[in-house]
Amino acid sequence: MIHAYDESYVHDAMCILGEAFEYAQNTCDIALSDFYAMLFVSHVGKQFEKGNPKYVAGRTGAELVLELLSECGLVHHEKKREVFYDYAEAYWCGWILAYYQWYSGMTFKQLSYYITVTDLINLYSSLHEASVHKFTDVMEKRISRQPHRSKLQKYRLLQGYTQKELAEQPGVALRMIQQYEQGAKDIKKASAITVYALANRLHCSMEDLLE
Repeated sequence: MIHAYDESYVHDAMCILGEAFEYAQNTCDIALSDFYAMLFVSHVGKQFEKGNPKYVAGRTGAELVLELLSECGLVHHEKKREVFYDYAEAYWCGWILAYYQWYSGMTFKQLSYYITVTDLINLYSSLHEASVHKFTDVMEKRISRQPHRSKLQKYRLLQGYTQKELAEQPGVALRMIQQYEQGAKDIKKASAITVYALANRLHCSMEDLLE
């Protein structure tokens, strides 16, 4: 398993994202699902998931939230962090997401395909006192239960594209994309130009698309 970044940053990253989720909900009154969506489409989120020390160790969760909101064009004046023990699940959601994102090497957007904030909240009561390895086991089982999809389809869905939308940019025929996803054609036999165009559009490597 190739992790997202150096393990020495994991503990700090977990604490920062835990505090960020708690601060977003409790102090800034932002729904956790909305905050998570902003995280995985933002520059802030992308730097965090790459393990940029400035983001996973060099700031507080509140600072992370404020920078993210500023990037999204939402003005929020810094407020004193309010801690409510009734909202401990918000902290845990960010804390465990940071761990599994590091462990799996997935992006936050890819993780959102397998687990939502609502799912995390539902797991809080049974897992918040358990080892992080227990959560890892739960995630591996969730992922294994997903219906079989071609790699091309998985990456397309993770990026939120329809088949038609994917066909528009790379210049690959819609029918060809359908055939690759259905297994009617072997993508390994496609031209390098075709696979490169699809991978570039889907923000993955060419090898990621090969079955």
